[in-house]
Amino acid sequence: MSIFEQGLVPLPVNHVALSPLSFIERTASVYGHYPAVIHGNIRRDWQDTYKRCRRLASALDARGIGKGDTVAVMLPNIPAMLEVHFGVPMIGAVLNTLNVRLDAQAIAFMLEHGEAKVLITDREFHAVIREALGLLANPPLVIDVDDPEYGEGQPLSELDYEALLDEGDPQFAWQWPEDEWQAISLNYTSGTTGNPKGVVYHHRGAYLNALGNQMTWAMGNHPVYLWTLPMFHCNGWCYPWTVTALAGTHVFLRRVEPQKILGLINQHRVSHLCGAPIVLNGLVNVPEAAKMAIDHPVAAMVAGAAPPAKVIGAVEAMGIKVTHVYGLTEVYGPVTVCAWHAEWDARSLDERARIKARQGVRYPTLEGLMVADPQTLQPVPSDGETIGEIFMRGNTVMKGYLKNPDATREAFAGGWFHTGDLAVQHPDGYVEIRDRLKDIIISGGENISTIEVEGVLYRHPAVLEAAVVARPDEKWGETPCAFVTLKEGFADTGEADIVRFCREHLAGFKLPKTVVFGELPKTSTGKIQKYLLRERARVL
Repeated sequence: MSIFEQGLVPLPVNHVALSPLSFIERTASVYGHYPAVIHGNIRRDWQDTYKRCRRLASALDARGIGKGDTVAVMLPNIPAMLEVHFGVPMIGAVLNTLNVRLDAQAIAFMLEHGEAKVLITDREFHAVIREALGLLANPPLVIDVDDPEYGEGQPLSELDYEALLDEGDPQFAWQWPEDEWQAISLNYTSGTTGNPKGVVYHHRGAYLNALGNQMTWAMGNHPVYLWTLPMFHCNGWCYPWTVTALAGTHVFLRRVEPQKILGLINQHRVSHLCGAPIVLNGLVNVPEAAKMAIDHPVAAMVAGAAPPAKVIGAVEAMGIKVTHVYGLTEVYGPVTVCAWHAEWDARSLDERARIKARQGVRYPTLEGLMVADPQTLQPVPSDGETIGEIFMRGNTVMKGYLKNPDATREAFAGGWFHTGDLAVQHPDGYVEIRDRLKDIIISGGENISTIEVEGVLYRHPAVLEAAVVARPDEKWGETPCAFVTLKEGFADTGEADIVRFCREHLAGFKLPKTVVFGELPKTSTGKIQKYLLRERARVL
């Protein structure tokens, strides 16, 4: 035994379970009168917000909700969504944020599978929630949220959220988790094939990824954060906890409306916002007459499919500095970042944008990241050409899938989390995604990256949005099929124009053999639903 281990054991004085709950306690104590919440006409400081979280915890505790119980919420980006991120785990319960664009069957599955004891729901979703509850043999206790910034919808319960908080004690002595491995939240995957999987987060991972966000983005104290990212998505990438730790201001937004985003940025001098590439694309394509000049520094963190270089460049030209990150539900949101080097500032805007399109390197709080052969787990050469799967390991990987040991074992095979994303690793160590395993197109034995083809399509002056999927082909096996949304004023653009443009920038075998025009189906987080496009391509 080492001399440093003799008689030195973890004690309450030197070992405390890591939990993001500590963030709000400290912020309320140190910066109690600093602004915490802006939502329409609502203004609250950190003392008020902390008291409301404790009231929620107290009221739920009084109704018999406790450790290990699931509290589901169906809420847009409103103050109550911030409060549940603290009030629910304060009693050891597990927060399950539901995707607000799901249908009744999916919601009913999640409520039943997660064994929700309570459902806190906004009136906007009364119709789908009523239908979902009707599918359950044992529906949960329903708490109605009447957001003054909405003013529509119907109540589903006589128990109102504000009345519930009035029942609670603002000085409630909440519970610190007994173990940092204790579950803090439950997030369901999109479930595009079969039932969605329930991803379980723990206090330790939430704490560390929240700090990783700050370390990666260098947000500093008192950021003004605009909620353009759905808070139900990976617990808002852990930013409810990050912004709170930094005594920042949460500026809420029920719906993503590009013109309103620009207005809020200027009105409240927003410093940070997050979202999918479609959020940036929306800002770039606001009509010229409606655009507003941004006269202060704004940072945007974007994740999802790699933003086309043209979009990144256009957003930076507006004065918004873009940071590109990458992650998945199973790893608490973003865990890699295209970490910037000062010498890159001297490059052209187009070159900088192309660099920023890479997914980058691991967060300081992620212990392992590699691109490797999916079967052997042997790392691929760092040549920027050899494709492998992205693997991860560390404290910010999920506990596992709820009630699904087979899927958990498969995801963790070989001691690494299998992301299912295909990428290359450049000589400088930076990772760049080429495709999802299920999205890569194999045409005549050649691999075609749909992301590469999409990047070219986005450079066409008429293209607003683009997605490429495989279409079955008798001769080649598969060929690229492009789905394109045109900008206003470019309705005359046809398939021949698109293919001609692509031929100038791509090898012949990579050219779209089919081009379909129209709106693209998207998830609530702005990701294009390629599985729906694949189904359409199969019957063209």
